[in-house]
Amino acid sequence: MSGGYDRALTVFSPDGHLFQVEYALEAVSKGSCAVGIRAKDAVILGVEKKAVQKLQDPRTVRKLTKLDDHVCLAFAGLTADARVLVDKARVECQSHKLTVEDPVTIEYISRYIAGVQQKYTQSGGRRPFGISTLIIGFDPDKSPRLYQTDPSGIYSAWKANAIGRSSKTVREFLEKNFAEDMTKAECVKLAVKSLLEVVQAGANHLEIAVMTADNKLQLLTLEEIESIVAEIEAEKEAESEKKRTGGAS
Repeated sequence: MSGGYDRALTVFSPDGHLFQVEYALEAVSKGSCAVGIRAKDAVILGVEKKAVQKLQDPRTVRKLTKLDDHVCLAFAGLTADARVLVDKARVECQSHKLTVEDPVTIEYISRYIAGVQQKYTQSGGRRPFGISTLIIGFDPDKSPRLYQTDPSGIYSAWKANAIGRSSKTVREFLEKNFAEDMTKAECVKLAVKSLLEVVQAGANHLEIAVMTADNKLQLLTLEEIESIVAEIEAEKEAESEKKRTGGAS
């Protein structure tokens, strides 16, 4: 029970909780799943696409968005909150470039986004942003980066991570299957495979973005995703067949 301590954002409960921040994290856990994986020469973002209405234009529903030429973001949670945060981040990217004549590093923009989120946990009359983000890109030294931010204002670097619906299940899958020396193709396949752990509808409900060292962002076509899904399903069938024949012998 919250005991009324959730009525104001700035009031701590006796055991040190900020309930409004925890409610924002709950909103994130109900959002569509997003996965980020860092390869040797690329960074991959994969998201679960929700089904759109029959008469709706699907191009207006985006879970992946560019902040700058070399930075891409995926989010889980409230889409309206994400739009506001993305606009702030884009302005900061351009302001930084105008001021110091260099593009932002991935850590810098992640820290900025986390800072904005943290401000909204500290002021009365506001509520926290109900989103978590995965931010990918390449620093000027061509090293791939993957960061996560939370509604509480935390930001951290990862090799692979998941946010949103069933993120714990997907993260456990990534922990078992991720390896340090994976190539771009292997990481793309792992991203699809990890999303299929929670997405039942297959390729139609997946969106995959690949960022390479030349700062080119490539969105995989439906046909490319379908071929990867077919390959994964063929591997699963071969594995189950192997187990069946092995058990019979």
